[in-house]
Amino acid sequence: MGRKELGFVGVGNMGGPMAARLLKAGHAVHVFDAKREAVDAMEKLGAQGAASITEVASVTDTIFTSLPTPQIVERVMLGEGGLIEGSKVRRVVDFSTIGPRTAKRVADALAGKQIDYVDAPVSGGVKGAREGTLAVMVACQQGAFDDLQETLGNFGKVFHLGDVPGQAQTMKLANNLLSGAAIALTSEAMVMGVKAGLDPKVMLDVLNTSTGRNSATVDKFPRAVLPGTFDFGFTTGLLYKDISLCIDDAEALGVPMVAGSTIRQMLAVTQALYGAESDFTSVCRVVEGWAGVEVRG
Repeated sequence: MGRKELGFVGVGNMGGPMAARLLKAGHAVHVFDAKREAVDAMEKLGAQGAASITEVASVTDTIFTSLPTPQIVERVMLGEGGLIEGSKVRRVVDFSTIGPRTAKRVADALAGKQIDYVDAPVSGGVKGAREGTLAVMVACQQGAFDDLQETLGNFGKVFHLGDVPGQAQTMKLANNLLSGAAIALTSEAMVMGVKAGLDPKVMLDVLNTSTGRNSATVDKFPRAVLPGTFDFGFTTGLLYKDISLCIDDAEALGVPMVAGSTIRQMLAVTQALYGAESDFTSVCRVVEGWAGVEVRG
């Protein structure tokens, strides 16, 4: 793979490690983040810091973005001083989770300036971003996908889900709905077992050899709940946002989300008790509090 001149806007928890992988692959990377310390950290790794979003969009033709909410994505892409005002940018690859309707709005607006929008949300957490083991879900025209596939391979396994922006968003929302269900239901099952006198470590060993095995029993509980650290690396507020987007878009399609609405409510309670910045594994803390026991190794 030849050396490329690339931009990256949003180099925080996920974007930082992803931009670092581009640097490690030998690319030149121009970065911007609302937090100056995030830019400083990338400069120490060899990135070139930019003073503004538009500056990044005026020195590179391909820009990656990793941003927390649909509102921030629209502002960064389309607002005053945004990517749309750059003089060089011709393609934006968006790793954010913003839902299909926002993705379509952004894609249509950028197309008016002859800028291609590539819908490319990722899953796998900070660990996956650091190690290059993310699932990269991509929706764009085949030609753009062919151009980008090798570069996107730096981040993990790449899936082409269709030609229409928003299709990858739908896939990501479906994934995060199931991820939220796993942590919420595993929390209830584990708290029940502990209150009945079972050892939580043994419970996980049994579940992971049984049909109840899921991402929470395999990874989230051993890493963040049993040690009592609640630091898996994804906030309650962001998962609440993702599941809310999922339910809203499902209902717009005429698909009822009965169980999904319950998962959203559990996250709303967790957010009210522990704050939007709490780790989403704090769902278990809610159930622990109600039951009066703790699930610890």
